Amino acid sequence: MDSALVNGSGVPKHVQVREYVRTLVRDAAPGTAAPSERELVHHFHVARMTVRQAMDALVSEGLLERIPGRGTFVARPRREVGRLRSYTEEMAARGLLAESQTLVARREQAGPGVARALGLTPGDAVIRWKRLRRADGIPMCLEDAYLNEVLLPGFLQTGMPTSLYDALASRGLRPTWAEDSISADVATTQEAEHLEIEPGTAVLRQTRRALSDDKIVEVSRTVYRSDRFSWRVQLGQAH
Repeated sequence: MDSALVNGSGVPKHVQVREYVRTLVRDAAPGTAAPSERELVHHFHVARMTVRQAMDALVSEGLLERIPGRGTFVARPRREVGRLRSYTEEMAARGLLAESQTLVARREQAGPGVARALGLTPGDAVIRWKRLRRADGIPMCLEDAYLNEVLLPGFLQTGMPTSLYDALASRGLRPTWAEDSISADVATTQEAEHLEIEPGTAVLRQTRRALSDDKIVEVSRTVYRSDRFSWRVQLGQAH
């Protein structure tokens, strides 16, 4: 990869260094040595503090681990089987700052597919909330969520929350489990414009139906930049 940082791009230097290291070690086996801070300082001609900030984020995310007296290495995956997280929590776990931009927030009539997923009748009122989600200022995904309005009276009138799952929790409806489906696809022209990628670029699509106990509270469709996001799934031995 090019060792030059892109000045004037709006992306902080530590973020550029972090993503360089992420790409370098993404497919490496646990225990593989990561570049040292000294090497990165020399490579990018930046301050050690900038490099340390980049490496700290990857350590917080769990991608790297520091071993005193030895250095920094690719970490073994953390054991967090089946923990349901919001986007904000997921980014925080990766050492990234989550941000959102609302594109659509309105009351709609449920179409057949949304109604079936939410357990409603076509034409019933639902809340649609579509957002562009960023991480450290970089577009990460487009999320299009539908909510059962009957369960969330006044939701649109109280101002859109920072975290949907926190807002649901305040009403006693935080999702306790979810059904997810993930597939590979390519970005449409509109998606590419929002995600700042070329049309036809590979993306990951996720559909989710989230429930709070036996109540279906959210169905959503999300498209992720495949160069910025990957899923890690922990599996154990069946009994």
